[in-house]
Amino acid sequence: MPSPPPSTPVTPIAQRRIGGHARPLAWLAALLFVAAAGCSEPPQKEIDQAQAAVDAARAAGAERFAVDEYNAATTALQRARAAVDQRDYRQGLSYAIDARQRAQSAGRQAADGKQRAQKAVEAVYGDAAGRATRLQTLLRAAEAARIKAKELRQPAATLTAARTTLQEASTAITLGNYEQASKSLTEVRGKLDAAISEVENISQRQPRTTPKARSRR
Repeated sequence: MPSPPPSTPVTPIAQRRIGGHARPLAWLAALLFVAAAGCSEPPQKEIDQAQAAVDAARAAGAERFAVDEYNAATTALQRARAAVDQRDYRQGLSYAIDARQRAQSAGRQAADGKQRAQKAVEAVYGDAAGRATRLQTLLRAAEAARIKAKELRQPAATLTAARTTLQEASTAITLGNYEQASKSLTEVRGKLDAAISEVENISQRQPRTTPKARSRR
């Protein structure tokens, strides 16, 4: 009987080649396993991070100063939770990451918007305060010119009310209630303008008494 052919020995070089092909396949399998495992459970950590970012944005005033971005963040967070309820963990993870990024962006926008709003309301405050000073000066001049007190009663009452409004607006600005302060200051500025015009008209109608006329009396 003919003897069987001798088996081909596996050289060290061949072993390295076989191992070289097997190693990348093993790493690929491991990566796929990790990716699958990462989507096999709810992305609770990412959802918690997104919620913390939303809370921080709200504390920074994003509900007032970055409305669109803040609403987008809260919507994405709601969708993340809804996806988790439906066991779509991959989609839930995507929404959670989007919510966190949008909330962080809303926080930055809120800081910028708050600064702009503060500068704007402070400008309105200065404008109203200047008008109050102008009215006070006119009233003193009218009193010195012996204009009847009853004619100045309404402008004087406007000045008193304006001073109260200015104090309240200053407190509101300190507390960050810029919209409230701006509204009240805009209203009082219009009233001060009307009072200033009234006092100026009264002063112009008042006949001037010359020193000679006073001596005859």
